[in-house]
Amino acid sequence: MARYDFASDNTAPAAPEAIEALIAANTGFTPGYGSDAISARAADAVRGLLDADAEVRFVASGTAANAIALSALCRPFEAVLAHEHAHVCTDETGAPGFFGQGIGLIGLTGASGRIDPKALTAPLAEPDVAHRQPLAAMSLTNATEYGTVYSRETLSALIAPARAKGLGVHLDGARLANAAAAGFDLKDIQPLGVDILVVGGTKAGMTPTEAVVIFDRKLARRFDARLKQAGQLPSKGRFYAAPFIGMLESGAFVERAAHANAMAQRLSKLTPFPVRHPVEANAVFVEMDDETLGRLHAAGWFVYRFLDGSVRFMCSWATTPQAVDELGGVLAEISR
Repeated sequence: MARYDFASDNTAPAAPEAIEALIAANTGFTPGYGSDAISARAADAVRGLLDADAEVRFVASGTAANAIALSALCRPFEAVLAHEHAHVCTDETGAPGFFGQGIGLIGLTGASGRIDPKALTAPLAEPDVAHRQPLAAMSLTNATEYGTVYSRETLSALIAPARAKGLGVHLDGARLANAAAAGFDLKDIQPLGVDILVVGGTKAGMTPTEAVVIFDRKLARRFDARLKQAGQLPSKGRFYAAPFIGMLESGAFVERAAHANAMAQRLSKLTPFPVRHPVEANAVFVEMDDETLGRLHAAGWFVYRFLDGSVRFMCSWATTPQAVDELGGVLAEISR
């Protein structure tokens, strides 16, 4: 039977804190569509985490959260700058363009998933012409698709010139907990100039849920109508909100992510294969040929070959040291 321990942090079960909060929310009758006290409490917990004055909504998936956020920043004939390997560019089946009724995506280069500030120069200097989509927003990801973490300074170097050109800024925080556990201060996000943020719940150990945080309150106008049209305004909204109460009020959001990051560090020290990217969050990317990857699959461990050709191992809140050591032994065996 194949093991999926390291295939993705999506393969892990939900953390006890999230499940306990769901059970606690499953009592009595409440208003629907996110107008209940549980949703309000969860929104307060998110605002407290970020030390921010913002509107907060809860949706079912990161793809929906990102696409709806970008559609709030752009008109249909406009475009978004993002890293060429960002989730919005490679893994969302055109959802930003679908939800945004045609908005475009322009991929930028940069090592290990972080946009190189130099890559911004040319697109920001492009004049508006009628024959291509003008820029309206920039999308950033922290932690990145390659498990690296932007510092405050590197984010500022990207956000400042984008905002100077009038662009809105979206931050995909599918693994924001892992970035926080790696030392990124979440209270810097609003002061840096981010307009709309997605706080990932699913990969952080919750049941399927993501928080959309709207710092620019002008974007909040009719946002619930946008969610409803997109099928992302659930009638029993408390069940999307409750896991955030359990994970944030207990501190488990960052504590569980710190464990995942530590497991990635442990694995990076055990693997005999060259590590392709810095191990800063909960991912380890190694160089491995197809024959060797086939042997790993045959040994019962399933992992993916990623966009840059490396093989990705993801750790989660539920990854155990024993599983890491077991995998390390298998990796040593197949490398011979």
